[in-house]
Amino acid sequence: MPRKIVLVRHGDDPPDDRVVTFAVENGFEPVFSRPFKGDMLGPPGPDVAGSVIYGGPFNVFEEDKHPFLNDEAAWIRACMAQGIPLLGICQGAQQIARVLGAEVGPYDDPVHEFGYYPISPTPEGVEFLPRTLYMTQAHFHTFAIPEGAVRLASSPLYPNQAFRYGDRTFGVQFHPECTIEGFRRWQSNSWAPYGQPGAQDKAEQDALMAAHDAAQADWFYGFLRKLFGTAP
Repeated sequence: MPRKIVLVRHGDDPPDDRVVTFAVENGFEPVFSRPFKGDMLGPPGPDVAGSVIYGGPFNVFEEDKHPFLNDEAAWIRACMAQGIPLLGICQGAQQIARVLGAEVGPYDDPVHEFGYYPISPTPEGVEFLPRTLYMTQAHFHTFAIPEGAVRLASSPLYPNQAFRYGDRTFGVQFHPECTIEGFRRWQSNSWAPYGQPGAQDKAEQDALMAAHDAAQADWFYGFLRKLFGTAP
């Protein structure tokens, strides 16, 4: 029976995010793959119960510069063709959108969402996100909604925050997988875009984190249970 969740990662952060926690606590085997370091994905086998494409620093439209993106695109196509539950987070959502033919990239005048921002459901997205919640963000690129997909959520700065394609493929621009410990690492990273348009300062981030992280976690674990179920 399928029991592996393949986690396609684009960095070397510790495996302490909420997807990993969910997988372990619900009887799945998390399988880590880093194609940017040379790991090969290949076709998904019958033991794959789902997959998550994580965020990262790579421009998804630069396949010539980053050939591993082609391997990840083939994986995305194969998962969708086989009906394997698939979640793309930030860069991962952009990759799914690009595979589906949508435009991806920054605005002409980039605005950063870095911190905790209110995400609201669209009329079609209330089953996905029943109410407005503050979610972790770290991006300045966005995606168009692919043809045939349903827009599920928006924010004041970025109207396209989540989409669903079919019943088993989802993309989210925000980072509900990110724990407080994970965001602390981001805050101290050299790439943290403090001072850029739209980015929150650390004091605002800390206050919003304290107020909203628990609700974000509760929503995300519920969403993962709906998407992946539990292992047999």
